[in-house]
Amino acid sequence: MSIVEILKVIVLGIVEGFTEWLPISSTGHMILVDEIIHLNQPDAFKDMFLVVIQLGAILAVAVMYFQKLNPFSPSKSARQKQATWALWIKIVIACIPAAVLGLLFDDWMEAHLYNAYVVAATLIIYGVLFIVLENSSITANPSITKVGTLFPHKTALFIGLFQLLSLVPGTSRSGSTILGAMVLGCSRGVAAEFSFFLGIPVMFGASFLKLVKFFVKGNVLTGPQIFYTILGMAIAFGVSVYSIQFLMGYVRRHDFKFFGYYRIILGVVVLAYFGITALAA
Repeated sequence: MSIVEILKVIVLGIVEGFTEWLPISSTGHMILVDEIIHLNQPDAFKDMFLVVIQLGAILAVAVMYFQKLNPFSPSKSARQKQATWALWIKIVIACIPAAVLGLLFDDWMEAHLYNAYVVAATLIIYGVLFIVLENSSITANPSITKVGTLFPHKTALFIGLFQLLSLVPGTSRSGSTILGAMVLGCSRGVAAEFSFFLGIPVMFGASFLKLVKFFVKGNVLTGPQIFYTILGMAIAFGVSVYSIQFLMGYVRRHDFKFFGYYRIILGVVVLAYFGITALAA
């Protein structure tokens, strides 16, 4: 077990935890950071690791919103429990499109779209969309301001269709769902919070699928690799708690244009870095 590898895992866990819930694409950041620090592990393990450490981020949402998402809480009235079940039904409905198409096209997208140029393009495109959306009148008077009084089931489905955009790396799962929810009339806070909730089944499913594929292909985890994976998840959990608190505090006072500009700058950096690397090779 290498101290250097442990430090790399810590860095990747920090990047995952901080970027997963912000609309800036954790995939784009992880690709760039992994290229720079080069985790010295087989490609099969790295591909699995970069997805599975998301479980730490999922746990952060589950812990922070446990009361709100727990339909069995003894402190809730019968009406509140019914509302929680209704929220879960909408979460499941919104996850169906990505679950179906993700299973069908996961291998194809991994083979053809997981590259720096696609990531750079989607970072820039959705950065521009965030700025355009915030400069429009759409976000001025949102009709949905509380998750507890959430939209109809068909609106949840439409948000799920927006989430399909995140199957293309660099788009950002939270970014696509936040954009979609705001277009459909949600306030920034509701859009961000609902994107957190959607992340639980989506990211759990993606991590489970990646683990199954890893073992089905005959791979095994060594002792150090198990430690690296658990450490990465633990770091992602801790940083995710801060990241979620930061975003919810930020959207109470600001719009998403900052993230749009950040995405554009990052996209240009990714494009320049890998373009120069390719020319130098």
